[in-house]
Amino acid sequence: MPYAVISDRGSQYTVKPGERLRVASREGKPGEKVVFDKVLLYGGDGAAKVGSPEVAGARVEATLVRHGRGKKVIIFKIRRRKGYRRKQGHRQDFTEVLIDTVVG
Repeated sequence: MPYAVISDRGSQYTVKPGERLRVASREGKPGEKVVFDKVLLYGGDGAAKVGSPEVAGARVEATLVRHGRGKKVIIFKIRRRKGYRRKQGHRQDFTEVLIDTVVG
């Protein structure tokens, strides 16, 4: 089964066809096609092809599934003996995509 390592907005992901992947939030409606052109490594049929920095002609095609927000992360700061306490929450937006094909 083919696989690839892609780079998207500063993050790297290892993907295979049929997988669901959460990437940084991007524009688009569910059902739209997404193409990832920055393929750093492609493998699956024999030896892996490593790009310098990208594999020429390789791409990963995916379908946008949904938009959402991750779990809440609590940021809590405290200074001992000073009465200083700060609590803040954060939820990161994401886009979930379904990997259709990996083309090398």
